[in-house]
Amino acid sequence: MTRTGGCRCGAVRYTLDAEPFAVRLCWCRDCQYWTTGNAAVNLLVPRTAVRVEGGLDGWDSVADSGHHMRRSFCPRCGTPIFSEARENTERMVIRVGTLDDATGIVPTTVIWTDSAPAWATIDPALQAFPRQP
Repeated sequence: MTRTGGCRCGAVRYTLDAEPFAVRLCWCRDCQYWTTGNAAVNLLVPRTAVRVEGGLDGWDSVADSGHHMRRSFCPRCGTPIFSEARENTERMVIRVGTLDDATGIVPTTVIWTDSAPAWATIDPALQAFPRQP
């Protein structure tokens, strides 16, 4: 199935031509910053299946997992769109909120539960990991 998405202002557009490997809620501290306090809802997808139109800006950091991360966003409106670990050349993350239509996207896993705030509700029906699985 082909899915499309992009940033809020429309300056960045992408096409995804593969099904995700996983749909995960992530409570790592970095994702909490990007989502202004909540878990991020992420698609883990093959990098080769993503085509991007428009320029991205990014921020590089070392995540708690030890991976060297590049978090990409629209330089015009600031919408966070992708995350990529330099150590994982086959997969990348797409933020579900940037999809044009998220029909059928259902998280099955929640990760970094150890970093979730005390008020967070972790769905017991989801497979959960205290850190990176």
